[in-house]
Amino acid sequence: MTVQAQNIDAITAGAVPHEEAELTDGFHLVIDALKLNGIETIYNVPGIPITDLGRLAQAEGLRVVSFRHEQNAGNAAAIAGFLTKKPGICLTVSAPGFLNGLTALANATTNCFPMILISGSSEREIVDLQQGDYEEMDQLAIAKPLCKAAFRVLHAADIGIGVARAIRAAVSGRPGGVYLDLPAKLFSQVIDADLGARSLVKVIDPAPAQIPAPASVARALDLLKGAERPLIILGKGAAYAQADEAVRALVEESGIPYVPMSMAKGLLPDTHPLSAGAARSTALKDSDVVVLVGARLNWLLSHGKGKTWGEPGSKRFIQIDIEPREMDSNVEIAAPLVGDIGSCVEALLEGIRKDWKGAPENWLQTIRTKREANIAKMAPKLMKNTSPMCFHSALGALRTVIKERPDAILVNEGANTLDLARGIIDMYQPRKRLDVGTWGVMGIGMGFAVAAAVETGKPVLAVEGDSAFGFSGMEVETICRYDLPVCIVIFNNNGIYRGTDTDPTGRDPGTTVFVKDSRYDKMMEAFGGVGVNVTTPDELKRAVDAAMDSGKPTLINAVIDPAAGSESGNIGSLNPQSTLKKKK
Repeated sequence: MTVQAQNIDAITAGAVPHEEAELTDGFHLVIDALKLNGIETIYNVPGIPITDLGRLAQAEGLRVVSFRHEQNAGNAAAIAGFLTKKPGICLTVSAPGFLNGLTALANATTNCFPMILISGSSEREIVDLQQGDYEEMDQLAIAKPLCKAAFRVLHAADIGIGVARAIRAAVSGRPGGVYLDLPAKLFSQVIDADLGARSLVKVIDPAPAQIPAPASVARALDLLKGAERPLIILGKGAAYAQADEAVRALVEESGIPYVPMSMAKGLLPDTHPLSAGAARSTALKDSDVVVLVGARLNWLLSHGKGKTWGEPGSKRFIQIDIEPREMDSNVEIAAPLVGDIGSCVEALLEGIRKDWKGAPENWLQTIRTKREANIAKMAPKLMKNTSPMCFHSALGALRTVIKERPDAILVNEGANTLDLARGIIDMYQPRKRLDVGTWGVMGIGMGFAVAAAVETGKPVLAVEGDSAFGFSGMEVETICRYDLPVCIVIFNNNGIYRGTDTDPTGRDPGTTVFVKDSRYDKMMEAFGGVGVNVTTPDELKRAVDAAMDSGKPTLINAVIDPAAGSESGNIGSLNPQSTLKKKK
């Protein structure tokens, strides 16, 4: 037994009088470890066994934001990680609370957001023998398949290394979610304060630059320089990297048109002359060499094949990704560039500056012509001032709001509300559009809105479908409690997709229908916020402007035609429907 271990055992056994040694415990060591590594905020739902951890963290200067449901706290932590490049911290109770947070952790991992879910847990001795402890569950085993890494700390002296491992795992390489299991007994363990301080670990260079191989850069440049119809696709990984100037230089100095994925919008303004967002279909179908910058060829890009991408074999891909296993995930990647986005983009730029003739003019003209035609076709839909509103007319009003307030953060979820907003609302600055990302899940809205306001101090406009809002709507109380500058706009068309479904038997409402003419604005008023009901685009614009000017928590119930919207939005093809008629 080491001297250190003997000291710890003596202190915890009471052999050394407390007045002769300054002590610390598991609670304070967790807090000290987080503070040492620059963590400033915890997103939390209090309860057994972590209630005092939240109280003590707040007393020690950390900001602790308490939610009404763990999934929403987890979503807040996840998007905090995306915005700051530091792991967002979510703190939950054991078992059911852990499971609620686990959905957000899995979503963070899928979206490559750095996040740490810290959950209290039941005692190992009882859990392992399945003797029926309070909220008994082997949380570590459940978490492992759903996140990037999972750790359990059993001894106070190991808290420092446990937190350090979690932080490094969350942000290194491809970022993701990490689970840290802290059993209840750990918090009350007492050790010598000096020994405790020396057990803490400050993580050095947790996400070091990963430089691409010179041969890989040369291969990519050779392919790009031979392209007749080159295209750049910017994914949310490019936004996360915060290599904004390098990405902009790559586009502008190469003269290659680009398509931003939804959370990459604003890396360059959507109104940029090289933006092909409004000509996306043409750009994807007719391009011959495609540079993927922090974008993956998953379902959001039709897996890199099919009619979206034109003739089979007509594309060659250059892919920038820090994860080697991402290459060739769906189609052959002709020029893989493995490394961090900043380093890879800088390497491409260096080659382009030496010998680059620019993108062919006829290709640029094709993109410009299609973009202008599509914008002109869309314009009349956005200018309507009807009552009730349709999705286009309501989004047209919000489009103007963001144009006038480019530093505001837009949170967006729903079906039609999300799909149409992606194309209609232009973004002008990076990391200002936050939405459902890779999984396309519902319920991120209020968690994202809270974290965006807390982490940036900027005004937040959350545009929600009425169905999507229902997943996290109780957090309007959280928004009011912390007096956050969040304006929520609910597109209320009385149901999921549309509010016109019926039950053929006449017994119940249709399965996709909500209470007719609901007044969501009254929810916000119940907690001291501002509630507004609007029926026209002009009213909507005035109400949002007033909310953003005031900075007060506001919820606007935007009445949308119940017949507006399409089944499943623009991914209706993913929603199987029976072609059989009812049997006689």
